[in-house]
Amino acid sequence: MNRMHPITLSFHDPETESAFVRHLLPRLRLQCRAAIVVGVIIYFLYGALDHLFVPPEQLGLVWGIRMLALVVPLAVLALSFTSGFEKANQFPLALVGLSSALGLILMLWYLPVESSAYYYPGLMLSTFYTYNLLGARFIQALGVNIFVLVLYNLLFSYTRAYPEPILFSENFFMIAANLIGGAAGYLVEYQRRQLFLREQQLDEERRLHLERSLHDRLTGLPNRDLLDDRIRQALALARRDAERHAGFFLDLDGFKSVNDQLGHEVGDIVLREISRRLVAATRETDTISRLGGDEFFLLVQDIGSCDAAAHLAEKLIELIEQPVAGLPPALTLSASIGICLFPRSGLDATAEAIIRRADQAMYRVKAAGKRGYFLAD
Repeated sequence: MNRMHPITLSFHDPETESAFVRHLLPRLRLQCRAAIVVGVIIYFLYGALDHLFVPPEQLGLVWGIRMLALVVPLAVLALSFTSGFEKANQFPLALVGLSSALGLILMLWYLPVESSAYYYPGLMLSTFYTYNLLGARFIQALGVNIFVLVLYNLLFSYTRAYPEPILFSENFFMIAANLIGGAAGYLVEYQRRQLFLREQQLDEERRLHLERSLHDRLTGLPNRDLLDDRIRQALALARRDAERHAGFFLDLDGFKSVNDQLGHEVGDIVLREISRRLVAATRETDTISRLGGDEFFLLVQDIGSCDAAAHLAEKLIELIEQPVAGLPPALTLSASIGICLFPRSGLDATAEAIIRRADQAMYRVKAAGKRGYFLAD
């Protein structure tokens, strides 16, 4: 279970955190753009109050501060359309919230004390904006808003010396805004991360179910369904690239005696060991499938020639004949292998036809005394 830090909400596992950031990025781009556009509009609309509460000689100054505060959000808006936003987005988003608050604080600094009752609510709007709309992470928004609250008190409690009733009232509402906005921002991010974990868990379960449905439970090798799909892919590649592939139908000689004398549990151990050897002897591009019982099918791509197929068959027989730990010397294993090269004229271009042709070739080996290989005509 991927745990989260109780305050920062970061996943303890770095890979999970990176995956979450990548997952969130497309939505974050859209949210960031929408939030900045809304924020810029509201910031301009706030100017409608200026002629009521700002002395005429300070109107230009207030608008200058307002325009300066909008430089950062507009720059971040432009950044959201570049690849740089993928590498750095949380710090720029936090700066957007900070610039909006600093602009309001700067206005309050120059305006008369009487005007603060009409402009400090903007700081509360900025608090909610940073926590809940901008897309900044909770811990980033928390840092910005604590800094703004401390700066406000330093400036207006000591330097400007606002009257205590005004200062107390404004602090009360700004702290309340932080508590409400912060709690909402924390819960939203927490739930979003929990949902991401749940989606990952469901994806993993679906992948495991698919894996199990396409693989043999005993050996973990591809089953007949997956083998059919791989053969169809090989046929398509052969038509495009004129390559020659081969199907090896392999049946273990002597395996029935293992089951009869030592039991099915030992037989399962033997099958897993043979499977491991077959996988080790082939390339990653090839497919080894267990069809059932002691029958295996090897799909070898781009085999080249009949001689190469025969050489591989001999190698597989030697590999299987090597002693298996736990089996008494009297119980030896070998293999009968039927080989079908494809594509070829006169052979149906289907997975079923290829497997059947290799199966028939394998029974030719069985009829001739086992232990060997036969190439289908």
